[in-house]
Amino acid sequence: MPPLIVTDSSYEFVPPHQGRIWPRLLSRFSTRMIRTRYGVHSVEIRDQQKLATLLADGHGIVLAPNHCRMADAMVLQSLSQSLHQPFFIMASSHLFRGNRLIKWALRRIGAFSVYREGADRKAVETAVDIIVQNKRPLVLFPEGALSHANDRLNALMEGVSFIARTAARKRQKADGDSKSVCIVPVAIRYLFQGDLVTAAGPILADIERRLSWRTQDNMPIVERVYKVGNALLGLKETEYLGGPRPGHIADRLQALIDALLLPLEHEWLKSRNDDSVINRVKKLRQAVVPGMICEDEPATERTPLPSEELDRRWRQLQDMQFAQALSLYPREYIASRPTVDRILETVERMAENLSGKEQVSPPLKAIIQVGDPIPVAAKRERGTDGDPVLNQLEASLSDMLNSLSRESTLCSDHQAAS
Repeated sequence: MPPLIVTDSSYEFVPPHQGRIWPRLLSRFSTRMIRTRYGVHSVEIRDQQKLATLLADGHGIVLAPNHCRMADAMVLQSLSQSLHQPFFIMASSHLFRGNRLIKWALRRIGAFSVYREGADRKAVETAVDIIVQNKRPLVLFPEGALSHANDRLNALMEGVSFIARTAARKRQKADGDSKSVCIVPVAIRYLFQGDLVTAAGPILADIERRLSWRTQDNMPIVERVYKVGNALLGLKETEYLGGPRPGHIADRLQALIDALLLPLEHEWLKSRNDDSVINRVKKLRQAVVPGMICEDEPATERTPLPSEELDRRWRQLQDMQFAQALSLYPREYIASRPTVDRILETVERMAENLSGKEQVSPPLKAIIQVGDPIPVAAKRERGTDGDPVLNQLEASLSDMLNSLSRESTLCSDHQAAS
């Protein structure tokens, strides 16, 4: 399971570096970094002129990309380089903790922190100010969490439309709405360029050894993935439910997620939540974490939780994190279209959840597809289902990802039988 993005230290807002020299200098290293760390050997940018036109016309711009890999923010530096325009990026506060060099580099390329467990007014005000003053395009990841599935989009968070709409109101007051605020959907699609069996085989073999199995390399790779996934799920069902459950794997996943989250929702929220799993976990974390992290009080003035209670909350956070990880296995993801990329993503995700270490399988090609801009009005349109801006954004990202998914290679008979 990936490491928890919670620390018991106090939170301090990390503002972005405002200069333009460092972003330009550091962007020269982005190509090398995405190649060596993330396995991305090439980046193709499509329809960047849509964004260039908005920049030339002085619009306030929010870039809203899907978020399926940790490489996404660095890959977007290729778009920044191509436009000769640095970006500001809102990033989770955990990325700024621990490694001072990473914190320094993140700030210099224009990133600033947001505390997702509470109402981070400084982060929101900074984001709105960037858009209003048209300092640079602002990158906001509307899914709020990694999807780990390039062909599927998680439920979008309302923060992106709230920030854009707030900026639109301020711009309207300042200049009579002569220059609008636009959200620009950006689809990021990764295509694996190597041999599937060569890449996925060793990862599966390592998982099988952890299960004390003989290596199952005589099986077709799709069948092998299902067998390993079923075994891993059965182990977790045994841990939490007392034994493996019958039924379709997607139904079993949902049952395990509910077994993890429902007791916590009854304790902390006093009711069942039927929202997406990511939103369910977000609301639970907002209830649990503030007592562990006091961002507004000096460390000397805090009353720490008893160690037993702190340990109990850490265990609950781990259960939430695991439930969210389970939700990132889309129903029928491989069965509905067994592409090389979907199979490899699933294998990487299983290994990451087991080891806690990010899996990278080069070589990858990244495609950045710039979508049609979505104008944001100062006031939210009433009488529609949901947020109309989010609805348009979700439809645009989904359409682009669906189109790009057709470029992914289907698993060949040779690979499936290898």
